[in-house]
Amino acid sequence: MYIDSHCHINFPDLAGKLPEVFGLMAQNQVSHALCISVELEKFPEILALAEAHPNVYASVGVHPDHEDCTEPSVAELVALADHPRVVAIGETGLDYFRLNGDLEWQRDRFRTHIRAARSCRKPLVIHTRSAADDTLRIMREEQAGDAGGVMHCFTESLAVAEAAIEMGFYISFSGIVTFKNAVALREVAAAIPLQRMLIETDAPYLAPVPHRGQTNQPGFVKHVAEEIARIRGLPVETVGEVTSQNFFRLFAAARH
Repeated sequence: MYIDSHCHINFPDLAGKLPEVFGLMAQNQVSHALCISVELEKFPEILALAEAHPNVYASVGVHPDHEDCTEPSVAELVALADHPRVVAIGETGLDYFRLNGDLEWQRDRFRTHIRAARSCRKPLVIHTRSAADDTLRIMREEQAGDAGGVMHCFTESLAVAEAAIEMGFYISFSGIVTFKNAVALREVAAAIPLQRMLIETDAPYLAPVPHRGQTNQPGFVKHVAEEIARIRGLPVETVGEVTSQNFFRLFAAARH
């Protein structure tokens, strides 16, 4: 009924209790999860999870926050993405919140990921924080719309969402949409087309209400769907069904 379009179940908080993680997914009708790469050194862990579990998919990429790590090339990303369980490139993008100074290396890395996604024809998972203008500019300059993708854990304005949608991207909402102070974000969730929406946990981070402060899990993504259903005045089953259809439409390499 639900799909967690972005999680990190290979991270230490969750990797040691995978039976519990998968059990909660089943209990809460979460059928699939996409485990997201943040550094190439840990990519084999993610691929192993996706190979071992038919309802887990993988991405390959290097997070913009990771300053001192292996810098990927287009050829390397394309080669690693050439696997049936790898359905996306990323997460990639720009983050001016955590880092400062000369961040041209971040912008170069983002361009590398976009070029790889266009080359291998797999969609992008984009992270943007305090960097929306540059993110959209580089997406346009590098023709990211040719690959498509998702703006993950979206926290930007409606104008940014609409600009991304115009380029063919989806908008993914995390547990943040359930937070009391996320009034503006709920307005975005009310306004964009449901056909352009995904749901996610970003587990082990950002657990939604009523689990805020706990270690997040893919099984908690149902609470994101419940909040979006409440915002839009829809049955939660509709939100689950449409966002799941959107997931498989975007990540065409994924199979039921």
